[in-house]
Amino acid sequence: MKVILLKDIKSVGKKGEVINVSDGYARNFLFPRKLAEEANNSNMRVLNLKKDAERKQKLQETEEAQKLANELKGKVLKLSAKAGENGRLFGAITSKDIAAEIKKQFNVDIDKKKVNSETIRKLGNYEIELKLYPEISTKINVLISEG
Repeated sequence: MKVILLKDIKSVGKKGEVINVSDGYARNFLFPRKLAEEANNSNMRVLNLKKDAERKQKLQETEEAQKLANELKGKVLKLSAKAGENGRLFGAITSKDIAAEIKKQFNVDIDKKKVNSETIRKLGNYEIELKLYPEISTKINVLISEG
């Protein structure tokens, strides 16, 4: 019997897959626990509509991330921090600080987890990578001056 999985099931398949299982397994285990539904025409149509909507959503997110990457590419982010001798900062500048400053200067909301940088502890110019989407990333320059 062909069924559409509604949830991930270990060693059987992932959510949304159409698999072939024995009738007893489907009727006695999968259906009562709402883990799967029968793969008839109406359910297949609904599944295809969901997959199309998911594909469109992912495409839209990719386009937005690409647009954002082009917008931020090559920009210079200026930060000022207190520094001691030899240009060493009092404290440090973290990815959280960089994300907040990007929002403040460029009015672009970026999650701190997407800022791929180590903690900055000295004055200077740094190139920071922003990972906006799994395959889309861009680099911005961060200029840290004494202030």
